Amino acid sequence: MQIDILRTHISLFVTDPDASALWYADVLGMHESARGEAWVMMAFGSKHHDIALIKAEPGAHQGGLGLQHYGLEVAGDMTTLRELYGMLLSKGVEIVKITDHEIGNGLYFHDPDGNRLEFFFETEHDDAVAKARFKAAGAPSRNFTVDPL
Repeated sequence: MQIDILRTHISLFVTDPDASALWYADVLGMHESARGEAWVMMAFGSKHHDIALIKAEPGAHQGGLGLQHYGLEVAGDMTTLRELYGMLLSKGVEIVKITDHEIGNGLYFHDPDGNRLEFFFETEHDDAVAKARFKAAGAPSRNFTVDPL
Protein backbone atom coordinates (compact mmCIF):
# COMPACT_ATOMS: atom_id res chain seq x y z
CA MET A 1 0.00 0.00 0.00
CA GLN A 2 1.28 3.45 -0.90
CA ILE A 3 0.82 5.90 1.97
CA ASP A 4 0.18 9.48 0.89
CA ILE A 5 1.54 11.67 3.73
CA LEU A 6 -0.17 15.06 3.77
CA ARG A 7 1.80 16.68 6.59
CA THR A 8 3.73 15.75 9.70
CA HIS A 9 4.01 16.77 13.32
CA ILE A 10 6.38 15.89 16.12
CA SER A 11 5.95 15.42 19.87
CA LEU A 12 8.86 16.20 22.17
CA PHE A 13 9.39 15.43 25.83
CA VAL A 14 10.57 18.62 27.52
CA THR A 15 11.50 19.65 31.05
CA ASP A 16 9.01 22.53 31.25
CA PRO A 17 6.27 22.76 28.58
CA ASP A 18 5.43 26.37 29.53
CA ALA A 19 9.03 27.55 29.21
CA SER A 20 9.50 25.55 26.01
CA ALA A 21 6.30 27.03 24.53
CA LEU A 22 7.68 30.52 25.16
CA TRP A 23 10.98 29.55 23.48
CA TYR A 24 9.23 28.01 20.44
CA ALA A 25 7.05 31.12 20.12
CA ASP A 26 10.02 33.47 20.41
CA VAL A 27 12.54 31.57 18.27
CA LEU A 28 10.34 29.81 15.69
CA GLY A 29 7.42 32.23 15.63
CA MET A 30 4.93 29.52 16.63
CA HIS A 31 1.71 30.08 18.56
CA GLU A 32 0.01 28.01 21.23
CA SER A 33 -2.98 26.12 19.82
CA ALA A 34 -4.03 23.98 22.82
CA ARG A 35 -2.96 23.27 26.39
CA GLY A 36 -3.35 20.53 28.95
CA GLU A 37 -2.05 19.91 32.44
CA ALA A 38 1.25 18.45 31.21
CA TRP A 39 1.49 19.57 27.60
CA VAL A 40 1.31 22.50 25.19
CA MET A 41 0.48 22.19 21.49
CA MET A 42 2.24 24.66 19.19
CA ALA A 43 1.45 25.55 15.58
CA PHE A 44 3.11 27.46 12.75
CA GLY A 45 -0.12 28.38 10.98
CA SER A 46 -3.76 27.45 10.91
CA LYS A 47 -3.41 23.71 11.61
CA HIS A 48 -4.19 22.42 15.09
CA HIS A 49 -0.56 21.60 15.91
CA ASP A 50 2.88 21.02 14.44
CA ILE A 51 4.94 20.44 17.60
CA ALA A 52 3.64 18.99 20.86
CA LEU A 53 5.62 19.82 24.00
CA ILE A 54 4.99 17.16 26.63
CA LYS A 55 6.33 17.20 30.19
CA ALA A 56 9.03 14.56 30.63
CA GLU A 57 9.26 12.33 33.66
CA PRO A 58 11.42 13.74 36.48
CA GLY A 59 15.09 12.93 35.92
CA ALA A 60 14.68 12.29 32.18
CA HIS A 61 17.63 13.23 29.96
CA GLN A 62 18.73 13.06 26.34
CA GLY A 63 19.95 9.64 25.28
CA GLY A 64 21.76 8.03 22.39
CA LEU A 65 18.61 6.67 20.74
CA GLY A 66 15.60 8.48 19.39
CA LEU A 67 15.20 11.74 17.53
CA GLN A 68 18.37 12.96 15.79
CA HIS A 69 16.81 16.19 14.50
CA TYR A 70 13.59 17.73 13.20
CA GLY A 71 13.99 19.63 9.92
CA LEU A 72 11.95 22.73 9.16
CA GLU A 73 12.01 23.75 5.51
CA VAL A 74 12.01 27.52 5.09
CA ALA A 75 11.25 29.65 2.08
CA GLY A 76 14.28 31.60 0.97
CA ASP A 77 17.91 31.30 0.07
CA MET A 78 21.36 31.68 1.63
CA THR A 79 20.54 35.23 2.73
CA THR A 80 17.52 33.86 4.61
CA LEU A 81 19.69 31.21 6.25
CA ARG A 82 22.23 33.86 7.28
CA GLU A 83 19.41 35.99 8.74
CA LEU A 84 18.08 33.00 10.68
CA TYR A 85 21.62 32.30 11.89
CA GLY A 86 21.93 35.87 13.17
CA MET A 87 18.50 35.70 14.82
CA LEU A 88 19.38 32.46 16.62
CA LEU A 89 22.68 33.89 17.85
CA SER A 90 20.94 37.04 19.08
CA LYS A 91 18.63 34.86 21.18
CA GLY A 92 21.51 32.83 22.63
CA VAL A 93 20.53 29.65 20.79
CA GLU A 94 23.24 26.99 20.53
CA ILE A 95 24.26 26.44 16.89
CA VAL A 96 25.31 22.86 16.14
CA LYS A 97 26.48 23.13 12.53
CA ILE A 98 25.80 24.57 9.08
CA THR A 99 25.79 22.07 6.25
CA ASP A 100 25.68 21.70 2.48
CA HIS A 101 23.51 18.71 1.56
CA GLU A 102 24.28 18.97 -2.19
CA ILE A 103 20.64 19.83 -2.95
CA GLY A 104 20.11 22.32 -0.13
CA ASN A 105 21.64 23.88 2.95
CA GLY A 106 20.85 23.48 6.63
CA LEU A 107 21.41 25.26 9.92
CA TYR A 108 21.21 22.98 12.97
CA PHE A 109 20.51 24.21 16.50
CA HIS A 110 19.22 23.03 19.88
CA ASP A 111 16.10 23.93 21.82
CA PRO A 112 16.39 24.46 25.62
CA ASP A 113 16.13 20.69 26.29
CA GLY A 114 18.77 19.74 23.73
CA ASN A 115 16.39 18.63 20.97
CA ARG A 116 18.12 19.26 17.65
CA LEU A 117 16.24 21.27 15.02
CA GLU A 118 17.23 22.30 11.50
CA PHE A 119 16.22 25.22 9.31
CA PHE A 120 16.83 24.18 5.71
CA PHE A 121 16.11 25.37 2.21
CA GLU A 122 16.41 23.47 -1.03
CA THR A 123 18.63 24.64 -3.88
CA GLU A 124 17.46 21.95 -6.32
CA HIS A 125 13.71 22.20 -6.89
CA ASP A 126 13.29 19.47 -9.51
CA ASP A 127 12.52 16.42 -7.34
CA ALA A 128 13.82 13.86 -9.84
CA VAL A 129 17.10 15.75 -10.29
CA ALA A 130 17.38 16.32 -6.52
CA LYS A 131 16.93 12.60 -5.76
CA ALA A 132 19.58 11.64 -8.33
CA ARG A 133 22.08 14.27 -7.12
CA PHE A 134 21.48 13.42 -3.45
CA LYS A 135 22.00 9.71 -4.08
CA ALA A 136 25.04 10.21 -6.32
CA ALA A 137 26.68 12.45 -3.72
CA GLY A 138 26.04 9.91 -0.94
CA ALA A 139 23.53 12.08 0.96
CA PRO A 140 26.27 14.48 2.08
CA SER A 141 26.38 16.70 5.11
CA ARG A 142 29.38 18.91 4.38
CA ASN A 143 30.14 21.50 7.03
CA PHE A 144 30.76 25.05 5.85
CA THR A 145 30.93 28.51 7.32
CA VAL A 146 28.75 31.52 6.63
CA ASP A 147 28.58 34.89 8.33
CA PRO A 148 25.38 35.58 10.23
CA LEU A 149 23.30 38.63 9.31
